[in-house]
Amino acid sequence: MSQPLTTRPAVAGISIFPFRQPPPLCTFLFVIVLFVATFYTLHHPDAVTHSLLFSRNSHNALRLHRLFLSSASNATISSYLRELTRHPHLAGTKPSLETLNYVQSHFKSLGLETHVAEYEALLSYPTHISVTARFSNTTTLEFDLNDVPGDSPVVRPYHAYSPSGSAQGNVVFVNHGEERDYRALESIGVSVKGCVVLARKGEILGRGGIVKIAEAKGALGVLIYAENDGGGFGGIERGTVMRGIGDPVSPGWPGVVGGEKLSLEDELVTRRFPKIPSLPLSLRNAEIILASLGGARAPLEWRNSGRVGSGQRVGPGRTVINMTFQGEMKMKKIHNVVVTIRGSEEADRYVILGNHRDAWTYGAVDPNSGTSALLDISRRFAMLLNSGWRPRRTILLCSWDAEEFGMIGSTEWVEENVLNLGASAVAYLNVDCAVQGSGFFAGATPQLDGLLVDVLKLVQDPDAVGLTVEETFKSQNNILQRLSRVDSDFSGFLHHAGIPSIDMYYGADYPVYHTAFDSYDWMIHNADPLFHRHVAMAGIWGLLGIILADEPLIPFDYISYAEQLQVHRDTLSKLLEGKVSVNPLSMAIQEFSLVAKEAADEAKKLKEKSYSKDDVAAAAKRRELNDRLMLVERGFLDAEGIKGKEWFKHLVYGPAAEPESKLGFFPGIADAIAINASEGVIEHEIWRVARAIQRASKALKGGFT
Repeated sequence: MSQPLTTRPAVAGISIFPFRQPPPLCTFLFVIVLFVATFYTLHHPDAVTHSLLFSRNSHNALRLHRLFLSSASNATISSYLRELTRHPHLAGTKPSLETLNYVQSHFKSLGLETHVAEYEALLSYPTHISVTARFSNTTTLEFDLNDVPGDSPVVRPYHAYSPSGSAQGNVVFVNHGEERDYRALESIGVSVKGCVVLARKGEILGRGGIVKIAEAKGALGVLIYAENDGGGFGGIERGTVMRGIGDPVSPGWPGVVGGEKLSLEDELVTRRFPKIPSLPLSLRNAEIILASLGGARAPLEWRNSGRVGSGQRVGPGRTVINMTFQGEMKMKKIHNVVVTIRGSEEADRYVILGNHRDAWTYGAVDPNSGTSALLDISRRFAMLLNSGWRPRRTILLCSWDAEEFGMIGSTEWVEENVLNLGASAVAYLNVDCAVQGSGFFAGATPQLDGLLVDVLKLVQDPDAVGLTVEETFKSQNNILQRLSRVDSDFSGFLHHAGIPSIDMYYGADYPVYHTAFDSYDWMIHNADPLFHRHVAMAGIWGLLGIILADEPLIPFDYISYAEQLQVHRDTLSKLLEGKVSVNPLSMAIQEFSLVAKEAADEAKKLKEKSYSKDDVAAAAKRRELNDRLMLVERGFLDAEGIKGKEWFKHLVYGPAAEPESKLGFFPGIADAIAINASEGVIEHEIWRVARAIQRASKALKGGFT
């Protein structure tokens, strides 16, 4: 097994030697040599243009990886996070410009090529919110809807893009607000028509989905609470209820400054927003309402789930809620910061690392744990550049804006650059919340599985001395997830542009999500006091970028992808129970498997040839194979997209339009099954996926039929 290339950084101070124990003499001498080389490079850059220090062979690649990992500094990352979280920085507000300037200045101070891509987007802010309850004994209570003092600069808890208006009615508790919850209510004779519904956030539906279903059931308004209670602080979870992603007034095209914008009355815009108001509520306030409800007892399947006990009533009783939300929609400029590190040999091929910068509040976890890691990666990349390294391919470091409103910054950038991305992007590596707690988690498209696992073997686990991240990941029985969800900036790259993607984070979840308590203090007292997990994440993220940019042959494994497709086919077949044939999928996957094996054999033969910049024929063969490897994911795109969510083009991994879809893949097929579509409709969706897999096979094989 490969040994990890780094150990834990020092607790305080910028570490020259980030080790728990004194480094061995060989390591000491190695670092001295690198220090001298770096010093010499800074003063004599031309002398090392063709230096052998980072020539492209496995030995020197190992040295490069060691230097990158050993230059980590938890104290430096901590200082970045402290600066990023000094004030709230909601997108479109004045403080967000200060965060923009900090990030931009950091990149420029390192001598990195930096530019800002501006867009105009419709953002939503609150002007007035209130919730009052009238109980059966005629007493009234106006709830405190703040999780911070009234004079705090933190925005009050609200749901972005909720329509302005008031709703008054009896309360009905709808559990997680899923279709099955409403069916359970109907079975005990409870209707929500003309009522205000109270829902607790679950794992399947997001806020927008909860509101959409409640609206369809005839509810007048929606209150949503989270059971984690902000870690006991009384936090209230902010968030968006907009449907879809990207700027709502430029749907499908980039919201460039001065570009076309639809009116707020346009049907393409109005269908993105709910028709009934909604607000977030604290757990404490939700429990006051729940305790007052009369009516039927909660359905059996809800009881003893979370805080719903056997005696819980669901309403409607005599408790009446009067809720009001007044908001304003404003066109705001948003800003993506993009760093370009030019490739030395394939400058027209791009490896992209991205994280969003905007936050609902202080954003220590979400997203600036990721931002601070990205800033440290840029620092270390600058050091490598000054030491003579140049990546083979171009690397982009991207700081996105307005993600919290619906992945707006990254989506607009993808829409503006979709053609060039399709032709030139190798992979997109996303980190949103770098550190939420303990344990490494990741999602990826399957051709990146092997590379990610290999990188995890090179990084020491931040919580287990002597073990790598890969070893603890395996021991915890964690699995690499697939990226059908739509909850971060990878969505536009994968689901719309067909770019192979990875999304990574430490910690399954955290209690102060989107609350005023997502602060630097919470981070150092709870999630990562010594910033060891930040260092590990930056190491994994940066190494992935270096390897994807530097390897002569792009390290994609499509045999792994074929095996995953076969697993998906088997799961689908079991779900269908023979009612609809999956033979088209079977044939397409079989073909894909054969082509993947041929490509792997071809890559193996090319790797066996020693690397030489002067070998024009070998370079041409590598380039041609790399092009095929890079374009395979685009084959899974379909011009018509997913029915009901047509902007999402990926037919293997994408968001299902139906919340109760039972598959986390093949979204079109999953939706057809969820709505009990006819066998003919399901069969058509199966054929669509089969054709997508065939397109991917042709892209990998190359040539024409």
